[in-house]
Amino acid sequence: MAHSFQRREWRAGLLFASPFLLGFGLFTVYPIGASLYYSFCDYTVFEPPRWNGGANYVEMVTDDPLFWKALANTAVFTVFSVPLVMITGLVLALLLNLKVRGQAFFRTLFFLPSIVPVVASAVLWVWVLNPQYGLVNNVLHALGLPTPGWLSDPAWAKPALILMSVWGAGHNMVLYLAGLQDVPRELHEAAEIDGAGPWHKTWYITFPMISPVLFFTLIMGMIGSFQYFTSAWVMSGNGPDDSTLFYALYLFNNAFLYFRMGYASAMAWLLFLVILGATLLTFRFSQGRIHYEAAN
Repeated sequence: MAHSFQRREWRAGLLFASPFLLGFGLFTVYPIGASLYYSFCDYTVFEPPRWNGGANYVEMVTDDPLFWKALANTAVFTVFSVPLVMITGLVLALLLNLKVRGQAFFRTLFFLPSIVPVVASAVLWVWVLNPQYGLVNNVLHALGLPTPGWLSDPAWAKPALILMSVWGAGHNMVLYLAGLQDVPRELHEAAEIDGAGPWHKTWYITFPMISPVLFFTLIMGMIGSFQYFTSAWVMSGNGPDDSTLFYALYLFNNAFLYFRMGYASAMAWLLFLVILGATLLTFRFSQGRIHYEAAN
């Protein structure tokens, strides 16, 4: 009897979970498996895929200069954007964690850019960075400083997108603020008794205590920057001299402009391996450097 009851419960559980299982299999498992298969095929979408072994991967590494260009652009963007966004968010969080008048207003003000739709932000920044009448160049001109061409200049196109990414640091700021609220006040009071100044308290108490939050934003920022696409596509496309041809943008071009779906699938899987490798290296480097408060 007990065995029959457990079997009925099992069937009922599967029945209730079947919508999720069906959707997960149809819209997640199958596309992942299909993309892996297509990555070893010559597939143009309009014709059945033809198996070509590892030709797509070989072509990427040995016979596609745009692949290396896109990878280099993405690496440069990641190296500069992720730390700048983290530092900006951390500085804002430290300032807004002080007991000042209008604290709620300033928190809302700095967080607003991170909830503006990406396309709307990109269109706004196209105007702000316009070399002739944009706000940034008007300010630089008033200060007597050089006025770059920004998105029309190969040397300034990537810095323009990096600058725009810093504008959305409010998301990290909120996470850091939450972490700062959990720093025990007793530790700061004890450090003050021992004669520690503001810098020593921040470096030896605050940073270690919020290190899990810093680590989380580092990992998520790195993963997001490797997949950077929307803003570059809206604002500049490939950019002058392919200066803003990021990896995800080049993958999109191969899939939906050149109809090389097999090659794009291979690029997607290589991107997955790059992100996985970078994440594992970051976890390895962080061992012993992240402070996790022991459970009571």
